[in-house]
Amino acid sequence: MEIKKEIKILFWIIVVFLVAYFLPLESDRFNTAIYATLDLTKWYAQEHVVLCLLPAFFIAGVIAVFISQASVIKYFGANAKKWLAYSVASVSGTILAVCSCTILPLFSSIHKRGAGLGPAVAFLYSGPAINILAIILTARILGFEMGVARIIGAVVFSIVIGLIMSIIYRKEEKIKAAEQLNIPEVPEKRPIWQTSFHFFVLVLILVFANWGAPGDDVTSGTWHWIWSNKWLITSFFSVLLVFSLIYILKIIWWWVIIGAIITAASGILTGTPMIPMIVAIAALSIITLLDKKEPENKEWTLSTWDFTKQIMPLLALGVIAAGFLLGSTHDDVAIPGIIPGEWISMMVGGNSLFSNFFASIVGAFMYFATLTEIPILQGLMASGMGKGPALALLLAGPSLSLPNLLVIRGVMGTQKTLVYTGLVVVMATISGLIYGGI
Repeated sequence: MEIKKEIKILFWIIVVFLVAYFLPLESDRFNTAIYATLDLTKWYAQEHVVLCLLPAFFIAGVIAVFISQASVIKYFGANAKKWLAYSVASVSGTILAVCSCTILPLFSSIHKRGAGLGPAVAFLYSGPAINILAIILTARILGFEMGVARIIGAVVFSIVIGLIMSIIYRKEEKIKAAEQLNIPEVPEKRPIWQTSFHFFVLVLILVFANWGAPGDDVTSGTWHWIWSNKWLITSFFSVLLVFSLIYILKIIWWWVIIGAIITAASGILTGTPMIPMIVAIAALSIITLLDKKEPENKEWTLSTWDFTKQIMPLLALGVIAAGFLLGSTHDDVAIPGIIPGEWISMMVGGNSLFSNFFASIVGAFMYFATLTEIPILQGLMASGMGKGPALALLLAGPSLSLPNLLVIRGVMGTQKTLVYTGLVVVMATISGLIYGGI
């Protein structure tokens, strides 16, 4: 019998017993926090997993399987031209328009394929930070000045944080650079335009399926038109995906057509976008797994499943923890967590070093659903939040959250995750101080 093992088991039995024994069920705040946890978890499952994460996993699978390691190394590797690597990484969010959780499988994929730490981190930060929809909404609701400050801060942040990370871990990067020099450049199986076409069709499906609603006062214009017709636009790119599966991936055409018909029929019969998306993902998984002609197609789905297994459990734990501690904030819902919301409002007034630092910390750990950080900030600013802390939270919040920190730790390790989080918090605090003093 191993004494240490038995003591560890006894310890956890005692911990679970004490937690159960002292559960404060009579506390309204505790019960509200439990409800907020369940509400956020339910909303996340209903609105975020199917339309956001699952398509993102398939996009990550494309990077892992169809885009050669040599291509990733060429543009993002340790030996890549710095100006090119950081330029591409720092503006990627304007194309991808994803949130802090959706960027994770894409970051994990390019990191595994050999991307340098600096460009990979710049990509990780910029993806959700300069979401073009969020920038437009920020300028419209919080003011043009805040919108400009957000996009400048986000682009500069991504580059500076990436460069600092690469300097701190320069020894590892030198080893990686030396190893990459010896990697033979394997010729692409298909023309690069075909792989790019397949990749961007999936990205555009992700973007338009999650196109956010404009403000209540917006009843016309390009944004409103796109939002009103987003499922027609998504359907158009779905047709292009059918073409890509048949012509580029060489999947048996009648398999793809049957899957497309079943998907379309499910949408017509149910009148909801969720069901056809689930059907489409199931059909895509089945036809690629059954494909005997092109092994890469099966590998694509298996790679997607690997990302799902790695990321989903950690995200679920993070969402539960964020809901319990900080509450549920989505749509028009605002349910407080165990930490009183009024404490946060009280501590982010003015433009002191502490208020900016506290806003950065809250942003780094709180989970914001896509675009919800803006109405939340609008309410906080109306309650006395300074414009400096508001920018600090905008720069730290969308790119970090407790759920995605758990996943980043699984990809980069504990030390690098702590350094990355610290850099974001420090730079967000400094930016808030400068902006608040202008």
